[in-house]
Amino acid sequence: MCGIVGYIGYRKAVDILTSGLKNLEYRGYDSSGVALYNQNKIDVYKAQGKLQNLVNILDEKRAEVENSTLGIGHIRWATHGAPTTINAHPHTCNCGSLVIVHNGIIENFKELKVELEKKGCTFHSQTDTETVAHLIAQEYAKTKDLTEAVRLATKKIEGAYALCIMHKDEPETLVVTKRNAPLLVGIGEGEYFVASDVPAIIEYTKKAMYLNDNQIATLTRNSLKLIDENNTEITPKIESLPWEPVALSKMGFKHFMLKEIHEQPDVIRNVLNGKLHTIDEPINLEEVKLDKETLKNLNRVQIIACGTSLHAAMVGKYLIEDFCSIPVEVEASSEYIYRKAITDEKTLVVGVSQSGETADTITAIRQAKEKGSHILIITNRPDSTMAREADSLIPVNAGIEVSVAATKSYIAQLMSFYLLAIYMAEVKGCITKEISTSLKKELIILPQKIEQVLNEKEQIKKIAKEYSSFKNFIYIARGVNLATAFEGALKLKEISYINATGYAAGELKHGPIAMLDETMPVLSILMKGKVYEKILSNAEESKARNAKLIALTDSKDAKIDELFDHVIRIPEVNEILSPIISVIPLQLLAYYIAEYLGKDVDQPRNLAKSVTVE
Repeated sequence: MCGIVGYIGYRKAVDILTSGLKNLEYRGYDSSGVALYNQNKIDVYKAQGKLQNLVNILDEKRAEVENSTLGIGHIRWATHGAPTTINAHPHTCNCGSLVIVHNGIIENFKELKVELEKKGCTFHSQTDTETVAHLIAQEYAKTKDLTEAVRLATKKIEGAYALCIMHKDEPETLVVTKRNAPLLVGIGEGEYFVASDVPAIIEYTKKAMYLNDNQIATLTRNSLKLIDENNTEITPKIESLPWEPVALSKMGFKHFMLKEIHEQPDVIRNVLNGKLHTIDEPINLEEVKLDKETLKNLNRVQIIACGTSLHAAMVGKYLIEDFCSIPVEVEASSEYIYRKAITDEKTLVVGVSQSGETADTITAIRQAKEKGSHILIITNRPDSTMAREADSLIPVNAGIEVSVAATKSYIAQLMSFYLLAIYMAEVKGCITKEISTSLKKELIILPQKIEQVLNEKEQIKKIAKEYSSFKNFIYIARGVNLATAFEGALKLKEISYINATGYAAGELKHGPIAMLDETMPVLSILMKGKVYEKILSNAEESKARNAKLIALTDSKDAKIDELFDHVIRIPEVNEILSPIISVIPLQLLAYYIAEYLGKDVDQPRNLAKSVTVE
């Protein structure tokens, strides 16, 4: 959940590091720091708070930092130790000769710390990372070889880590390694870049090598040597990076979140491209290896995800059960990994993750894979750990999502589930040609309907202003849009810090209705279909308790205008496809409320984009 950048080459390292950290702020932003090799010593600079605080310090020290061409940097989301300057990375050994940055969690750091203190090490921070710095320094004192010291030290570490290490006695060397945390090396001419994620280095190179677990890369200006944990040399696999630097621009929008909301029509088109050629042809999912025999033998599907991806999974459950008549379980990854999961070779396990690096979900799919389950991954990152471990893959093609609050990646995940459910139904032969053709026809025109919502957002903006002073919110829905209520409430919580909760509308009278009065707005998702009248009835119950009511609907029913204080209307849509379009106004509502409240929309407090620790 933190960000790493490293550089060795001929350019000014400070510029590479600060630029890279800026592009990784979505991964964490409560403290930051850099270490720069300069004139036979390593200087460390740290700052608490946003990255700009560190940039200000480096600007003041420009004369002493601008000649360095070797350095490492880190931006932090605190796990061990408060977000203070002393706990910020980089961390050093006692003498300051060895410097390290680290992502992940060292699970046995307390035991290691006791041993190291007995050997004379003095600890200054509350972090687990400082333990690694001392540990490697101890090994270096014996080997006088940084790569070998890292190899020996990491054998003693339990947990997850991505590490980038420098030593003042090896001024032409950068050593990096990883286990259960992402790390890549960017390849240049006479230079190398290190990063925990592509955005940090995409401005400088389009070629990279992804490290596998327990591999160690030793970088000089003109060489890259890769070994495994047994000191066996490995031939690096160089890949092309699938991103463009323009994705990191706001393109005139005030926030990345607003830009990414507006990108969603094109995201849908990108998801459909190559997968849905015409409405008369079957769905084409090249990387999904589920044939008719495999589907015939399935007795269950398990979908595992976290956060917003979990809400997409809930919609996926509804679709697969409805189209394919296969029972589907949806569970939070963090719960799945700590219970006895009933899964086997007759179970399809679907892992959903924007980043493909979500620690809990990675652990869950590995557990399922050990039991023989077919693993299908839905992710925005086909270069991620989860994608590399998949038997089948659906890359969602949403592009880089910078804002911490997921918007366009959620839409892309939803679209992927629609395509998967129709694909499975077509392969299994349990959907009529008429129904599949009708669904495909409407999927193709959904981008135009979303563009219509985006072009008429002034009404949503006015509603947001009126409700921005409320401290609590309830979202209700039924059926396929229940997940939409959960996701709408989550978006409001994430970026405005308003206590918003999603409920199944029929559950209101089983407890939550006790909270309703004039201070508790209720937003009802009423899409035309089989549960429309039921939700309308639940809204009337809320009105009787003096709650202010907002309707999100595709109905022109006059009763809605009479009952609700405010109505957000969207274009008519098939009820089963409505989650794709109904979530758009909820994203905008959350955005505008947060903006009116003056919140940091793209970087909400305490949150990070990629949760790479359990």
